[in-house]
Amino acid sequence: MNGRALLDRYEASLRGLARKSRLRALSGRAGLDFASNDYLGLAGSKRLTDSVATALANGTPVGATGSRLLRGNDPEHEALEAKAARFFGAERALFFGGGYVANFAVLTTLPQKGDLIVLDELIHASAHEGARAGRAEVVEASHNDANAVADAISAWRTKGGTGRPWIVAESLYSMDGDRAPLDELMAVADRHDAFLFVDEAHATGVHGPDGRGLAHHLEGRDNVVVLHTCGKALGGSGALITAPAVLCDYIVNRCRPFIYATAPSPLMAVAAMEALDILADEPERREQLAGLVALAGKRAQALGFKPSGSQILPIIVGDNGRAVALAEGLQARGFDVRGIRPPTVPEGTARLRISLTLNIGEDDVSALFNALAEEWDR
Repeated sequence: MNGRALLDRYEASLRGLARKSRLRALSGRAGLDFASNDYLGLAGSKRLTDSVATALANGTPVGATGSRLLRGNDPEHEALEAKAARFFGAERALFFGGGYVANFAVLTTLPQKGDLIVLDELIHASAHEGARAGRAEVVEASHNDANAVADAISAWRTKGGTGRPWIVAESLYSMDGDRAPLDELMAVADRHDAFLFVDEAHATGVHGPDGRGLAHHLEGRDNVVVLHTCGKALGGSGALITAPAVLCDYIVNRCRPFIYATAPSPLMAVAAMEALDILADEPERREQLAGLVALAGKRAQALGFKPSGSQILPIIVGDNGRAVALAEGLQARGFDVRGIRPPTVPEGTARLRISLTLNIGEDDVSALFNALAEEWDR
């Protein structure tokens, strides 16, 4: 067998993806931002960039140089964690390098052998991967259906399950922009002596008092763990897990993705701290974004699409190829809109994911929907 033949199966797989209009490729930033998760426009904000520049000038290192348990535990990490715990109303917080690894870390560490993880069927891939890699039994429940979650737990108990259930949901779903029934899920968790793990990735900074998220009123409870990303509305990178102190201590001692990974850059901790201050100091950012959400919802409805009520607006196309063609047509007109296809979304629901951020204005939103109407009719 020659060396090239070793690659045949990978090339065949890529050709198969291309036939299904599911082949992906990297592309740079171009056009008006209707694709990023920089919802509040903080990534390039003067306050954020100035905070990082000042930290550099004062001697904060670019890299952590090691894991938190070695030499990588910087004062900036601890300051961010203390500030985040106060801001979100939790007993303690831990800083991770990103939301994906934070989800994976929690679900491979906290649920124990003999426990049950109940995942919303549309939850992020990182939660699915973490749950499958962990020690607990895993089942999926119908999207945003608290009764289905309760039924899954009851069925597991009937079959002899004796551990602790873990209910896992996003507060605001990244591809549909719809909200989880958090109060109903919390009631199920309390009734079944379960934990509720909420991924606030797309709600942090945008929703709740001072941008504290949709689960803000649940934080601080003994059976609640929350993930807040720093790489979306907060404009930097990394993620925070907020939880009871004993669970954070357990993660520090037992969580391999925490113990064996180089710590996040201390500069990102500085940026996240400044972002939390901006959330409290500049509520007008959320108000401005809410205006864009309302306008986009009206324009979408006029074209026959259902508004999501959030800064994430899906335009369901269905066919993979047509979703890609529509996205390319809008990109050619100067709008950075991306087509989303399976397996990121369920089969038959390929879509345009329109993301509303403060990097665009009302005139841009109107122009986008004018262009979408023309492209749709082609």
